Amino acid sequence: MSIKKAESAGFCFGVNRAINIVNDLIVNDVKVCTLGPIIHNMELVRELKEKGCRPIDDIDELKDGETLVIRSHGVPKSVIDKLGAKGIDYKDATCPFVKKIHNIVAQANPDYDIVLIAGNKNHPEVQGIIGNCLAECYTFNNEAELEEILPIILKKNNTNLKVVAQTTFDTKEWEKSVKKIKKLCTNVKIFDTICNATSVRQSEADLIAAQSDFMLVIGDRHSSNTAKLFDICKRRCSDTVLIETARELDTAKVRAAKDIGVTAGASTPTRIIKEVLDTMSEIKSGETNVEESFEELLEESLKNLNTNERVMGTVISIAPNEVQVDVGRKQTGFIPVSELSNDPNAKPEDIVKIGDKIELLIMKTNDQEGTIMLSKRRVDAQKGWEELQGKVESQEILTSKVTEAVKGGVIVLYNNVRVFIPASQATASRDEKLEDLVGQEVNFRLIEVSQRGRQRRAIGSIRSVLKEQRAAQREEFWKNCEIGKRYKGVVKSLTSYGAFVDLGGVFGMIHISELSWTHIKHPSEVVNVGDTVDVYIKDINEETKKISLGFKNAEDNPWEILKRDYPEGTVVKAKIVGLTTFGAFANIIPGIDGLIHISQIANQRIDKPADILSVGETVEAKITAIDFDKKRVSLSMRALLPEDEQAPTKETAPEEAPAETESAE
Repeated sequence: MSIKKAESAGFCFGVNRAINIVNDLIVNDVKVCTLGPIIHNMELVRELKEKGCRPIDDIDELKDGETLVIRSHGVPKSVIDKLGAKGIDYKDATCPFVKKIHNIVAQANPDYDIVLIAGNKNHPEVQGIIGNCLAECYTFNNEAELEEILPIILKKNNTNLKVVAQTTFDTKEWEKSVKKIKKLCTNVKIFDTICNATSVRQSEADLIAAQSDFMLVIGDRHSSNTAKLFDICKRRCSDTVLIETARELDTAKVRAAKDIGVTAGASTPTRIIKEVLDTMSEIKSGETNVEESFEELLEESLKNLNTNERVMGTVISIAPNEVQVDVGRKQTGFIPVSELSNDPNAKPEDIVKIGDKIELLIMKTNDQEGTIMLSKRRVDAQKGWEELQGKVESQEILTSKVTEAVKGGVIVLYNNVRVFIPASQATASRDEKLEDLVGQEVNFRLIEVSQRGRQRRAIGSIRSVLKEQRAAQREEFWKNCEIGKRYKGVVKSLTSYGAFVDLGGVFGMIHISELSWTHIKHPSEVVNVGDTVDVYIKDINEETKKISLGFKNAEDNPWEILKRDYPEGTVVKAKIVGLTTFGAFANIIPGIDGLIHISQIANQRIDKPADILSVGETVEAKITAIDFDKKRVSLSMRALLPEDEQAPTKETAPEEAPAETESAE
């Protein structure tokens, strides 16, 4: 007989993370309770209860001194709001992949979006998704239910459809549903939110069940993903059973089976899986007609088969295209440069030195040519991968260099493992170029580490770390900000009415009138996106959290310059900028125009200023009066004429001049 256990069986990342959060609190003597069972496995829930962790159904059941843990399925936004309003201390163990769905549906616009959720409407995860959606939403659990909903949606005009799926939704059912939605709906955006671990688990279960005459699915009957595994396996193997513990094993079926397949739900502890396997071993141990012991077969089935051999080698020469090593065999060992490191920019001489002893993986032996092709990067990647699997659970912030920009994102090399950062997770905003990140040290955290056979995938997020850093910056800013305080900021965007400046996690706006003492038509005449600017806070709206910024320096105020450098009596060269019936406006310095009254242009009567002056002409004039309160300046050209010529002619006697002198800023 043989046994084949799914490599993906047991806790998924989200469940493991939730259990670790609870256990860490218990170890630190914290009184813990969970809002509902932490996961859908009553055996584990009972174990945790014995350690002091009690599940509750409502926040109001919480006792003084207890810390609440939000379970991995997540909760509606109203629950989080209630916790905040009551000031309750809580830890959020919601699976990050579920959180991702919350964020997607929360962004749906109630005015023109409809959200369609593939999943069981009564499942806590789906209830949590619904509770984070403000737009109209519908749920379906299979193709038949979808067919009932689609006509309702199609009757609604001018709406956008957003489709998400419960993380544990049946992948085959999802594929059929997506195909139907795409066929009938044109204005639709589909988000494949089924957890990658779920996809791998279901595919592997399907394959193993097809090769088995007896299939075991281990998990809690209340677990949605376990139930789906059972349905998938049942389609492939008619003799499929779902058990929660080893006590439920059917001894007769185990003895009769030739090929046994085993898989387990994402919330099934490793301990329970092992108990089932050990019990089957005991059942089969008394049989003498089995060529190999069940224990040996079991051990073999659990191995990660890898026929490649590792050897130690000593570097004997380094060339641009390869490194030669001595591995203690008659063949010549060589490492192609592509197998030295996962960093495409690294040079061989920077990675190894002659005499270095390094661990290598045999890739290919060519006895005819007497060579062995070896790989260093694969050994390094394997070691790094083992460490990486622990990092995704801890969610700690990692630091490494971006080595290249690829289609859809960038690659960060961490401990010789290539970590893919999708474009949506690489920068704080979408307008930043991915190429600018290459060569930079960045902080990131892992959001997924998965393996399917020999294919490994590590996905990280720079953006999540940036968001946390900016949140901390915002908190620090609001603690210390005050009107009049100066900051250095970076211009992030321009509009027709002003410039938005990043002050470090918080944005403020410089109104266009604050950018220059002179009139400008657009902020781009003074600043550009990316400029670093010195600003000060002019005003703070505490309710809306809007900040008005000042940019102009008082010493650059043209009226201050006029007061300092151009007192009354000063002779200036002024440029004519405008003509009216009663005089001419002339620019004295940038930002200040003065009025040359018609009576002060010449010593003879003139019908209109245009008879003598023209726009653009530069004239000499004397500042005869300044009114700083009204921002007016009076100029006179006539005052610069010789004294005997200054007197007005009979036609231009003073009594004929206007009673008040006009001036302009």
